Amino acid sequence: MAATTKDSTFWRLLSEQVGHELAAHQQYMAIAVWFDGHDLPRMAAHFYRQALEERNHAMMIVQYHLDRSLPVAIPGTPEVRNDFADVVEPLQLALDQEQQVTDQIQAIFRAARDEGDVLGEQFLLWFLEEQVEEVAAANTLLTVARRAGDNLFDLENYVAREAIGDGGESADAPKAAGGAL
Repeated sequence: MAATTKDSTFWRLLSEQVGHELAAHQQYMAIAVWFDGHDLPRMAAHFYRQALEERNHAMMIVQYHLDRSLPVAIPGTPEVRNDFADVVEPLQLALDQEQQVTDQIQAIFRAARDEGDVLGEQFLLWFLEEQVEEVAAANTLLTVARRAGDNLFDLENYVAREAIGDGGESADAPKAAGGAL
């Protein structure tokens, strides 16, 4: 039997995830600006897209709340990191962030399952698949950056040449409140 929203771990964690996604949005914007400021336009463009993707994820969760006629609050976000010693640091931060989000989504999914919320489970399946792609893409970028060493043209060329992730395009993605950007 599904728990009521008042005592539901699933709904509490899902509501908190809005903030986590918006925090990721902010952090990716900061990373994009850092790459832009270091004349790495392809890396900057990638992270500007990633920032929008994270914003859209938050708004998908908001729309799900609205569709289920449940209140949702938009939280503030924590401070972001803006300074990095080299290109590896922001990429490591991005990978760590994606691994953390994966853990969060898995915990929300488990809570939905434990509470018998099959609609919640179904909603989260897309996010679980998305996180596999996000972690793989972040890991690949970090690997390429480490291999490139000081030759940042190799990293820029890789990003220009290869499709990294799904670019935020997914026909089966949940709808975002206000529309996806």
